[in-house]
Amino acid sequence: MDTDVFKQCSTCKQGIAFGVSYYVCSVSTCNRKATDFTFCSVACWDAHVPVYRHRDAWAEDRDAPTRAQAQVAAQQATTQAAVRAAAHAERADAAREPTPIRETGPIPNDVLVIASKMKAYVRARSGMNTSDGVLPVLSGKLRALCDDAIERASQAGRKTILDRDF
Repeated sequence: MDTDVFKQCSTCKQGIAFGVSYYVCSVSTCNRKATDFTFCSVACWDAHVPVYRHRDAWAEDRDAPTRAQAQVAAQQATTQAAVRAAAHAERADAAREPTPIRETGPIPNDVLVIASKMKAYVRARSGMNTSDGVLPVLSGKLRALCDDAIERASQAGRKTILDRDF
């Protein structure tokens, strides 16, 4: 890309120089950071309209910044990126500290297993029946597994338990 070019035309790919007028599409989806369509002439903008099927659109006239303005904007963007990276690093360090396990009241001691599903599995697998006394024991084992998974997620600095924590 030429050093005298601010941006390239999205249609004809010719350079748009610093400090000259250019055009953008009035449709908001064409002006997003990911698309950022710019046009060197109304004819290039007009060629863009049927491709994106705009119903009610027009070309908006904009002035390209001077080279000095572009350099200042680039420096500001670099500074802002460095600030964001530092803030992200701080958050990442804070997230590495284990989250304390907190109890918000009495821990429920309910059965954690759907009895009919578990009994159907045992019967299909072995032909055996299952006593109702199995359910509290199995729920206790599930609670212990969950407590271990909570600890692993906390040590990893996450607030979400993942399958790998088990």
